[in-house]
Amino acid sequence: MTSVEQSAPGALMAAEVAEQPGVLARLLREGAGEIAGVADVLRARAPRFVLFAARGTSDHAALYAKYLVEIGWGLPAGLVSPSTTTVYRADQDLRDVLFVAVSQSGGSPDLVDSLAAARRAGAATVAVTNNPSSALAAAAEWHVDVRAGAERAVAATKTYTAELLALYLLLGGPDATTAAAALPDAAAATLATGAGAAAAARYRFAERLVTTARGYSYATAREAALKLMETSYLAAQAFSGADLLHGPLAMVSVDVPVLAVETGGRGGAALQPVLDRLAALHADVLRIGPPDGVPVVADGVPEELLPVLEILPLQQLAWRLALDRGGDPDRPRGLSKVTETH
Repeated sequence: MTSVEQSAPGALMAAEVAEQPGVLARLLREGAGEIAGVADVLRARAPRFVLFAARGTSDHAALYAKYLVEIGWGLPAGLVSPSTTTVYRADQDLRDVLFVAVSQSGGSPDLVDSLAAARRAGAATVAVTNNPSSALAAAAEWHVDVRAGAERAVAATKTYTAELLALYLLLGGPDATTAAAALPDAAAATLATGAGAAAAARYRFAERLVTTARGYSYATAREAALKLMETSYLAAQAFSGADLLHGPLAMVSVDVPVLAVETGGRGGAALQPVLDRLAALHADVLRIGPPDGVPVVADGVPEELLPVLEILPLQQLAWRLALDRGGDPDRPRGLSKVTETH
């Protein structure tokens, strides 16, 4: 066993959270050129729409990628329901469709089967994984390696941000590598504030919590809710800011705090009416992004890449909160590193 594995609860997750600036730098240095080559081929295929298949944390990366395609490519994009092929055995016409499966392990049978079925149905297929020798990578025409290195904590951290960056390099356009150049330094500066961990005491006795955001940042809200659920066993629910106003706002109270991801750009501006409504209700709101909330250092980083940074203090929050509540975020109950669904 390594010294990290023998140390205190939460040591693995803390170490992997801290690795992320280096992981992002390695992906840019070693993987950007290869991913750009795949991106050129896919654009030349001129797909009529794009489908994503994923589960868990990777599903939130796929949701982020959906925004990249709809905004940057001007094409419709959607998240598939794997059960349509694995359970219902539906026949689909996927000619001229791009099908992207996202999985850290590349080992979930339903994703492998869904991608294989999509390929038989005529789709161009790409697997985005942290395991080039996985069954999912083998089933796809192209594989994108996120190069995050072995992840030993059960709660995914560095593989999530590496997936986001890999998907941006794949789908963000010909200038994606240049646009992402400032990301590793911004990630290091954001983690160095420690503001996410410092905020944990505020929620030590919370039972329920809401996360919200708009645009690209909606993926951050969903991933933050998952991290809090799986490490601290909170009943955390994520809503887009627009959906929050359509009914769920009624559940918000002084006993149900809100984490609002408001880093900037058009998505942050679109969230402002939601924040105004929450203020009128005297809700307990923690803003992720602004200097007077939990700051995110985003100098030189475009709005499309902000989700890579926004999740970092929320990972720190989930880690610290789990410890403060007497848990071990490295080994959450009832979970394993690879979840096999069919």
